[in-house]
Amino acid sequence: MHEIVKMVLLAMIKGIYDSFKGMLVVFYLDKEVNERARNRQNSSAIRQKQVEESSQRPPKKHEKSKVVHNVIQCALLNGGVFLLSVLLFEYVLLPTIDSIFNIMFGAESFVTGVVWLWVKYFILLIYRTAWLIPLFLLSKIINALWFQDIADSAYRYSRGKPTSFPSISMYFADSIFSIVVQCLFLIQTTCISYLPFYPVGYALYYAQMSLLYSLYSFEYKWFNMGWELHKRLSFIEENWPYFIGFGLPLTILTQISESFVINGCVFSILFPLFIISGNEANPVILSNNFGCNTKIFSFVIIVANVIFSRTIGQTKKVPLTSGSR
Repeated sequence: MHEIVKMVLLAMIKGIYDSFKGMLVVFYLDKEVNERARNRQNSSAIRQKQVEESSQRPPKKHEKSKVVHNVIQCALLNGGVFLLSVLLFEYVLLPTIDSIFNIMFGAESFVTGVVWLWVKYFILLIYRTAWLIPLFLLSKIINALWFQDIADSAYRYSRGKPTSFPSISMYFADSIFSIVVQCLFLIQTTCISYLPFYPVGYALYYAQMSLLYSLYSFEYKWFNMGWELHKRLSFIEENWPYFIGFGLPLTILTQISESFVINGCVFSILFPLFIISGNEANPVILSNNFGCNTKIFSFVIIVANVIFSRTIGQTKKVPLTSGSR
């Protein structure tokens, strides 16, 4: 028993340590990627020159890696624009207008008590429909593109050319099923947080959110490695101590506020670093003697299979994670 506890703690500590690697790698990743590209370009310069002279076409420009640029852009969009606007509105503009009403009409007056509530309601309605929701949707689309570019550049830097799926249809089916499983797992995690015995529910919530954030972070690399969904989930289930440790810092940092929007901004600012960390990490693989496969994704996969079979028809079901590797 003592050895098992020690193994779990060491794996968790290793996961926490690896989660911070992206904060270091990001500073020299672009430089390394561009230097390797220039070396490859110089080694084939003669052959390229011959091809260019024979075809009379202008030489192709080397496309530089922009990982740091994209990470900074994510921070500026999600922190400098989105998060700052939310903080200014909720903690500066609304309190200022409230104070003006109190000064002009008195704290106990009808205007301050009733009229201000209606004014605040319409201000919030306009703010959310004209600014918050459009910016949220726009940032999600832009973030997805930047996240993918960061992940691809990091993968090429450390592992070379990505391995493609056998077919495009399999790629899209795997991606859609993965999104459904992740959404269901998030619902499962939220429900568990409401368990009557608070410490247990609280601990399970953090553990499952850490696993989910680890899946988010590693999925880009595993996609590029050609891993299908059942293999990705099985790997997390069998080595859960490491992945709880890896996702724990991001889980804690995204729980600092009671506002879902603020926590979402914090996630979008930090997540690119965790993508890079996941790409660079070498997860602790527990031995088969450990014997503690959680099968934590099994229930949501069953539900997802039911949803797909009823909405799409006779679709190919993803096998349960237990014993699928």
